[in-house]
Amino acid sequence: MAKQELKSIGVLSFAVVLGLMEALIGLVMGIFIAVGGVLIGSMLGGAAEGGIIGIFAIIVYPIMFFIMGFLGGAIVALVYNFVADKYKGIELEFI
Repeated sequence: MAKQELKSIGVLSFAVVLGLMEALIGLVMGIFIAVGGVLIGSMLGGAAEGGIIGIFAIIVYPIMFFIMGFLGGAIVALVYNFVADKYKGIELEFI
């Protein structure tokens, strides 16, 4: 069980992975909003409008979440690389 130090993070790879994870979360949220929009729309007599909002959410939420996750991941990786270079990185223990 050797402990190793994480000295740097690949900015682009970390940003892409975090962006993709956030896009999946956005897709799940978009599906919930789509279902809720149809249900609320049908109760108020406008199921078509609720469905349009739902389809819009399924398309737009993953894109928005990917962009935010990508930018956030890039910023976190850059800050981590700066801090780990000046001080000490995270210790990881591999089995």
